[in-house]
Amino acid sequence: QVQLVESGGGLVQAGGSLRLSCAASGRTFRNYAMGWFRQAPGKERSFVAAINWSGESTYYPDSVKGRFTISRDNAKNTVYLQMNSLKPEDTAVYYCAAGKFATTWGDNYDVWGQGTQVTVSS
Repeated sequence: QVQLVESGGGLVQAGGSLRLSCAASGRTFRNYAMGWFRQAPGKERSFVAAINWSGESTYYPDSVKGRFTISRDNAKNTVYLQMNSLKPEDTAVYYCAAGKFATTWGDNYDVWGQGTQVTVSS
């Protein structure tokens, strides 16, 4: 089973960009679909992006489509989330997760990282 560590969060002004990274330990990273989720204070966890094992298929909700891009480098055991045109409503703790299928459903993912804070100021 992999272990996941996110990095790259921080404080950014509205309209700015951040790139989150999620580094996975273990040799089986390429067997997993990967997802990004976020949770703002007082709100439920929500789906942000997902990518299949090969990187050929990606999925986004309408709220981030066209602004966020998920990608992966299986040689580096890392998945990325490029976030552009950030809005204050993007403020949340962002989590990466590994699972069998690239879905929007959080319960599908077996392994979760500890999260990284993203704060977007207006």
